[in-house]
Amino acid sequence: MVPRTFDELLALLQERRSTLTRSQRLLAERVMADPEGVAFMTVSELASAVGVNEATVVRFATSLGLEGYPGLTRLCRERLREQAQLLRRYSTLEQLGGGEGDLLDQAVVFDRANITRTFARIDPTTWDAAVLALSEAPRVHVLGLRKCHAPAYLLGYLLRMLREEVATVTPGAGTLTDELRRVREGDCFVSMAIHRYSADTVRAASWARARGARCVALTDNPASPLAASAEHVFYVEASGPSVLRSLTAFTALVQALAADVARRRGQDARSSLLREEELLEEFSVYDPERRR
Repeated sequence: MVPRTFDELLALLQERRSTLTRSQRLLAERVMADPEGVAFMTVSELASAVGVNEATVVRFATSLGLEGYPGLTRLCRERLREQAQLLRRYSTLEQLGGGEGDLLDQAVVFDRANITRTFARIDPTTWDAAVLALSEAPRVHVLGLRKCHAPAYLLGYLLRMLREEVATVTPGAGTLTDELRRVREGDCFVSMAIHRYSADTVRAASWARARGARCVALTDNPASPLAASAEHVFYVEASGPSVLRSLTAFTALVQALAADVARRRGQDARSSLLREEELLEEFSVYDPERRR
């Protein structure tokens, strides 16, 4: 089927990922990760950026059923029009961080843009399916390593307050396989990674999908290897004003997912929270002067 929208193009590229040549895969990853840039590149500019020749670029576009390279850029430009309101409001993230203003001010601007653009990209059907899996799967497993450990830990912590059978996968030396043995068909497996993608997270997510788990991924762009192994994918903006990536949008998305799980589980969630409060009170977890 010839892709008529950028979303259909993404689906086609992901479907064909395993059959693409190395040059085609490089082109596909560039298109998925940077449609804004590709939209206004010439054939020679894209070929140079990826490291292939111009004929390869044209053949790649034609192999997708498009009318040559102009057909490819047209779909990328349509994606830009879909996000025109956000792009007008925030321009590009590079421009936002290009000045010499106060770093705190720049961080606020970047993170506002990260959160807005992340939530604007969420498909309601994907959201509902992910919340359903997090709410009703027999068990939930959450994995995020290195920089993504913090949002993964937060999601696991929040979900454990709302339901039983939630595990944050925190493998030590050589223990990842021990954690993965607990994954069963029908479980929900949540993976989080941004570039550069943790090899253990990528392998674990792929294994969980093959095992029959309902896989949810939080990652940075459609070229991410997690996108290929997940049923439900959320793309999270992580740009920041310095060399460090921002996890603010990850945190906001994780909290929103947990909030919707609580809403969906209703009385069950309230009962779990009540038991939590009773246990905290019994063990005097909080400073008695600050509990009220």
